[in-house]
Amino acid sequence: MPASSTPSLPQQHIQWEENGEQRSARWRSEAGMPPPKRVVIADDRTNADVAYRLACEGTALLWRGDFQNARQLLQALARRADHKGRTGKKAKPAKAPSSTTEAFHLHRQAQSQRARTLAMLLIPFDEGYTIPLRRAPDVKLACNEAYGRYEEPFIASMRELLGLIGAHEWRRTGVEIPALGARIHPHYGVFSPVRGEYVQMVADAPLPAGVNLAFDIGVGTGVLSAVLAKRGIKRVVATDQDQRALSCARENLALLGLDQQVELREADLFPEGRAPLVVCNPPWVPARPSSPIEYAVYDPDSRMLRGFLDGLAAHLTPGGEGWLILSDLAEHLGLRPREQLLEWIASAGLKVVDRIDVRPVHPRASDATDPLHTARAAEVTSLWRLAAV
Repeated sequence: MPASSTPSLPQQHIQWEENGEQRSARWRSEAGMPPPKRVVIADDRTNADVAYRLACEGTALLWRGDFQNARQLLQALARRADHKGRTGKKAKPAKAPSSTTEAFHLHRQAQSQRARTLAMLLIPFDEGYTIPLRRAPDVKLACNEAYGRYEEPFIASMRELLGLIGAHEWRRTGVEIPALGARIHPHYGVFSPVRGEYVQMVADAPLPAGVNLAFDIGVGTGVLSAVLAKRGIKRVVATDQDQRALSCARENLALLGLDQQVELREADLFPEGRAPLVVCNPPWVPARPSSPIEYAVYDPDSRMLRGFLDGLAAHLTPGGEGWLILSDLAEHLGLRPREQLLEWIASAGLKVVDRIDVRPVHPRASDATDPLHTARAAEVTSLWRLAAV
């Protein structure tokens, strides 16, 4: 799934009182969370139960103690947010949702509340992305990759920092892609191709006769462009609106030696012209993202999906095909019925040539404790081969 473009966030500041003085610093949140209005100082003496109560009330804790102790406190907050508490016993279960759609919305609501609570533990950053805390790690490279060049001191959440560190490790080690016989290295904020079944479908689906040009709509990490190029398509034009995605794809294609074969363009959906093959893997769930990073997963009002379908016929050469890679998870969640998708395909002047289906193999599909297990267990990912009528 591609990383969709989101507007840059305006610079904000956070205020707090410390040692009898009013202080202020730049606030950073890649999740788009506003700066907390209430901030207290916390350190190694701060009790986890007190910290959790304050966080739930919307009071942030600016950490001045040992960095590793802050990590432990965040873990303690996460346990409490997951209703485990000190005793390890789960809270009394709530009433079961009446439908998978309600289960989805309740799950998203719980995720959002959990994220807000855990984001209340704050870490200071000084010159050159140094953290002025005991036993703090060197995070300069991870921060440079996510934030870009250092500009000024700022405050960010501990949870976001750990996400940056995790993303740096993903980028360093990469994700093995069997269809390429190589690794793809996702950047921070760009969706990682961990769902390998859809990549393999693009590697295996029959190509239209004589195809020597393809469009990849929403390039993301560049994985599908790389697969198409590896299949012998002489030229691939790949688009995305997100600068992180374009940078990520450029780096991956260079590492694979395919940068001369794939041309990257900043565009909303289609490049100019027509091609005998146009491939798109839009975000699969028609719901509102709760943070900019989630635009790779959630497609509000199916905007990207409908935009692809509506514009596809005008960008296909005679006899060409459009490949739509789409999970039916939204159907099982009651968010978008199959009939609606078929109606959109027909109204765009398209017909279904074939559909290739595969069952997902990711761990959540077999996790009975997942709140959305019923929908995930029934999920099928499809490659829809579409042509102009």
